[in-house]
Amino acid sequence: MRFDLVDLRLFVNIVECGTITGGAAQTHMTLASASQRVIGMEEVLDTPLLLRAKQGVTPTEAGRTLMHHARLVLEQVERMRDELGEYGAGLQGHVRLLCNTSAMTEHLPDVLSSFLVRHPRVSIDLEEQPSVDIVDAVRAGHCDIGIVSDAVDVEGLRHFVFRRDDLVLVVPRGHALARRRRVALFELVECEFVGLSEGSPLQALFSLHARRLGRRLSFRVRVRSFEAVCRMVERGVGVGIVPRASADRCSLSMKIGRIAMTDAWAARHLLACVRREEDLPLNARRMLDHLLADAPAQP
Repeated sequence: MRFDLVDLRLFVNIVECGTITGGAAQTHMTLASASQRVIGMEEVLDTPLLLRAKQGVTPTEAGRTLMHHARLVLEQVERMRDELGEYGAGLQGHVRLLCNTSAMTEHLPDVLSSFLVRHPRVSIDLEEQPSVDIVDAVRAGHCDIGIVSDAVDVEGLRHFVFRRDDLVLVVPRGHALARRRRVALFELVECEFVGLSEGSPLQALFSLHARRLGRRLSFRVRVRSFEAVCRMVERGVGVGIVPRASADRCSLSMKIGRIAMTDAWAARHLLACVRREEDLPLNARRMLDHLLADAPAQP
């Protein structure tokens, strides 16, 4: 059996893209060359690796086995490259990082910029996804590190507290609740809300808890960002629930009030999660250490 690293990288890219065309493009290869390489691998193994359909391709049982080992080999090569890069100029490493919306907008910009300044030969592949998708990606080895809400299941992963991410109520100044220091969701069910777009995990969270109270929240408008929620609240459209860090930042330039929520689900942490620290490439281990350098105490 003779597979080279290009074969392995191509196969991983094909499976992750779901098409041979997409995998070829990711590997900077023509479609004809990619197809021939896959056929060659299947001939060597004397078994199909992909199920081909009009919609794309999916791995067979043999393909899934190859995928597992290909990722292990490529990760080991990346670790070797990172560690050897310590001895030579010009070699670079990269870290694959997935994060949720709150981490992306409020907590990561300063941390990542300081890391990049400290490690000028390292780049970061950063992508925003829902927390539930991130933990699946970490388990599957599609990224090095994930930053997720502690509301999701991180079983089987090593996880560490990255930042506090409590939720607060934001109201216009002069609102009937503006003088309150604390409030619970059951006190808000008659309010009109500014919400986040359909599909937002955070939106789904407090809508779920409202249903558990036997009520449905009334949304006058749904917007795409925490800043947009705060802006609508400032103008008197309704009240909103956002992470405290977003509310604190927006309050510097907007006339809004922030009220702590007493509900247990509103007291949240962001978690940095990995499969195993010892399996991380060198630069990913450095990134994890950097992320946790100013983290609060582990609960």
